[in-house]
Amino acid sequence: MAAAAVGQQPGPAHAAGPSIPSLFTQPPVIRDELETDSSHLQDETVDECLPFLSGLEHDKVNAHGVPRLDRERHARFLRKQLGALPGAYVGADPSRPWIFYWCLNALSLLGEDVEPYRARLVETVRSIQNPTGGFGGGFGQASHLATTYAVVLSLALVGGEEAYDVVDRRSMWKWLCQLKQPDGGFQMAVGGEEDVRGAYCASVVISLLNLPLNLSPESPARAGGHTDLLSGLGEWVRLCQTYEGGVSAKHGVEAHGAYAFCALGCLSIIDSPHRSVRKYMDMPRLISWLSSRQYAPEGGFSGRTNKLVDGCYSHWVGGCWPLIEASLSGPTASPSSQPLEATEEDDSLFSRNGLIRYILCCCQDMSKRGGLRDKPSKYSDAYHSCYVLSGLSSAQTKWRFVASRADETLLGDDRWEASPHTGGVQIFDEEDRIATTHPVYAIPPHRVKAIRSHFLSKEGF
Repeated sequence: MAAAAVGQQPGPAHAAGPSIPSLFTQPPVIRDELETDSSHLQDETVDECLPFLSGLEHDKVNAHGVPRLDRERHARFLRKQLGALPGAYVGADPSRPWIFYWCLNALSLLGEDVEPYRARLVETVRSIQNPTGGFGGGFGQASHLATTYAVVLSLALVGGEEAYDVVDRRSMWKWLCQLKQPDGGFQMAVGGEEDVRGAYCASVVISLLNLPLNLSPESPARAGGHTDLLSGLGEWVRLCQTYEGGVSAKHGVEAHGAYAFCALGCLSIIDSPHRSVRKYMDMPRLISWLSSRQYAPEGGFSGRTNKLVDGCYSHWVGGCWPLIEASLSGPTASPSSQPLEATEEDDSLFSRNGLIRYILCCCQDMSKRGGLRDKPSKYSDAYHSCYVLSGLSSAQTKWRFVASRADETLLGDDRWEASPHTGGVQIFDEEDRIATTHPVYAIPPHRVKAIRSHFLSKEGF
């Protein structure tokens, strides 16, 4: 994808009136002559997206060829996902905590109050917490870091002491100590796979719940000389960066956009990003790989090299950029009473307008169904609704890393400030600006602050 400014060059006016940059209305000028199954799929995807990007598939678009965000249509879809689901969903029972998080977070980004779901959520997740620590996907299922992460974020989203205090912090700490491995990483479940998801999920849970860092005497990590939960974690994450510059699930496998976000999120929790990310990541190679994930004419991101654009990477890759920018700039303290001024230039490291155009033109299911999707030929679902909206929020927001933590033991205590992104041309209507999502925790910032304050006020378990 070309630099952000390229996506803002005026192109020929669309026949119906809107001015759309030519970058988004025609196939790529430069093409690889080698034809493969992958290149054919890419061509099909471009052909699928171009009518939507050109405004031809929408009843009404603005002066930039972009349709409105249909909040109510998508909110209705998400509310339905939180109700009684058809019998065909029985196979998704282990993913129930994820469905809670995806729907609650997406509704929050759309401006909905999700606190009315608190009582139902508390009743449900209380039964899937195991006495040995952590949460399973459903009743009687083994605890897993992914579902535990999703439950903790869901409880943070609905807020309130009743929700926070569902978590048995002592058993959670003991369980995480069992997951901590001699090489510094985390298993996803006791005896399960060890990958960078574990590093991120564990860091989020530890920091939001203010868990002690010291390891239990029985922790297998003690065999590797570790004495606390985060010992050696940065070094382990470093090994996941590949020759391409991206980040893989574990050492020696393919780089993937979601793992890049997990790595950056983890490193930004264990220390301030300008210190930890620059210490453990090869920044030039990482930026090069992430930049290559944005495509034209689609404007969205792919998750891997030579793969197709997918709406969910609006978050997994798009959400990496605030952390990258904070890593490069360091703290940029300025009084919060002085908002960012509007500028004609967009100095972002990716094309915000390209991503926004892809999301609003290609990822909205404007049928009766509603919701957000991967691309026009796919069905909407809760997963894509959450992460497409998270990516939209990130693209609409300028995050300023204001101050690093005063106490290094207070994980995730860096101070961030959000302002509406004002650089360059704004191609979406102001009414379609959605709520902000925390660059590290991927839930609204005030929800992060509330749950952290609750547990920081507690002494011991």
